[in-house]
Amino acid sequence: MARLRDNHLHWSSSLLPLRLLNFFIYGTMVIFAAFFQLYLQDIGMDKLEIGTLMSIGPLISLAANPFWRYISDRRQNPRAVLLAMLIGLLVMGHLVFKVNTFHLLYLTMSLLFFFQSALLSQSNSLILGYTEGTKFKFGAFRLWGSLGWTFIALAAGPIIDAIGQYGISLLFSVTLMLAISFTLWLPSIRQTATTLSLKSADILRTFRQKYFIAFVLFGILVSIPNSINVIFMPLFITDLGGSRLQVGGAVFLSTAFEVLAFVLLNRYLKRKITYLMGCITIVSLLFALRWNLMSEATYPVQIMFIQLLHSVTFGGFFYVGTRLTTLLLPKPLRASGQAIYAFALSGLSGVIAGSLGGWIFQNFGAVLMYRMGVIMTLFGALGYAAMWYRIHQNGYTPGLTRIEP
Repeated sequence: MARLRDNHLHWSSSLLPLRLLNFFIYGTMVIFAAFFQLYLQDIGMDKLEIGTLMSIGPLISLAANPFWRYISDRRQNPRAVLLAMLIGLLVMGHLVFKVNTFHLLYLTMSLLFFFQSALLSQSNSLILGYTEGTKFKFGAFRLWGSLGWTFIALAAGPIIDAIGQYGISLLFSVTLMLAISFTLWLPSIRQTATTLSLKSADILRTFRQKYFIAFVLFGILVSIPNSINVIFMPLFITDLGGSRLQVGGAVFLSTAFEVLAFVLLNRYLKRKITYLMGCITIVSLLFALRWNLMSEATYPVQIMFIQLLHSVTFGGFFYVGTRLTTLLLPKPLRASGQAIYAFALSGLSGVIAGSLGGWIFQNFGAVLMYRMGVIMTLFGALGYAAMWYRIHQNGYTPGLTRIEP
């Protein structure tokens, strides 16, 4: 009995670095997501240039994610791969803040995105590797990531303001070095390959699923305005006279109830396609309301409180959309469907959002940018409503389509 208790205490103490690692990884990500745009503005870039630069990330991720999955499977050592990504991110982050021409900035940012884009998925794989076969739950460790995102977002603003223009560089480096330290502190681990390869035939069959492709297209219309807000909301706050503290506060409020939203959705949502189609239509309408409120905002504090809707809108959209992907496709195509859905809503939407949002913001202002978001989101909601009506009237059963040789 004493030996079992000692083993439990050993595991608890040895996995404390895993909790802290997730805290600082997500903290590093939120520093970049919330404050890097303000740094770019401080060094003289306009809204279109900032949007174009930030849209590189989704493009780079198309190559970076498969690359890091392949390396992780070959090495079968997620800790070592994560460490390589963190060190690469630290080096590239240092160079990004040192370059003095836009050409070098674009080059170093591309390399930074290469190390950053798969960081969260790799940290999730690491958690699963350490908790597999134990009584520890994935969610307990992932929660520390949410805490890091939330509280570092709130603390970063005053710290950056106190240090000055290059405060973001220092804070970014410190959080990354802490993440590297806790990675080194973890016990060594070996993990067998788990990546499922996607077959081209399955991808072709998925594209022939008309209901699913319509669902993805309507999802892109809803996702683009959300990606625009992620990129340009900090700049909008400062344009209204807000501080970095208020930027951090807005990010803090956007995630404050995220965990609660996912718990409630998991408990009360029915696994029925018509019910979920109705839910995603309502969530899309709430997105449209959110962008309309943003277009009417005249004070930074208003934006901060509007961000409270993020947990309901983005959380609901992500959760319900993932559920619907599995219901709209037959089981053999679900893996390829999830990959297409993630690419469209994260990659493609992000690329369009950076360029389109930056051009509108630069030439016509934030009000028109958000009103355009309202229109796009309403078209997406209308499409979802049409899908709901058709499925409600005719029913729906996913079927495999044949690929001719």
